[in-house]
Parts: sequence; C-alpha cells; structure tokens
Amino acid sequence: MAVNGNIKVKEESTQKGIVKFFKDLKAEAKRITWPSKKDIQKATIAVASFSFIFVIFVGLLDSGFNNLYKLIFK
Repeated sequence: MAVNGNIKVKEESTQKGIVKFFKDLKAEAKRITWPSKKDIQKATIAVASFSFIFVIFVGLLDSGFNNLYKLIFK
C-alpha cells in the first residue's frame, strides 16, 4: 500500500515538472531575438555561394582523379 502511494506522488511531481518545463520553454522562446530578413538573406547567399564553389572544387577533383585513374590503369 505504501508503494502505491509513493508512485502517485512521483507521477504527480513528474506531471508538474513537465508542465513547468513547457512553461519555461515558452518563456525562453519569447526572449529569442530573431535575425532580420536582411541578415537571413545575407547568410543564405553566403551559404549558397560557398556550396556552389565547393561543388565546383569537388567536381574538378573528381575529374582529375578519374583521368589519373584512367592513365594508370589503361
């Protein structure tokens, strides 16, 4: 009987903890300072440019190694 009583208390405290967690989560989300649209555009352009340059670089490496492989194993 005592064990059942302890389990109920633990379940209630767990539920209160979960509710508190989501309340705190909501409060923290309100404190976030989101970047401006201009900052997002700049970051997106930077990432897209770097990705494009990286794809070109890897493609050139692949082509070079492919030609080298063909020369060696002709």
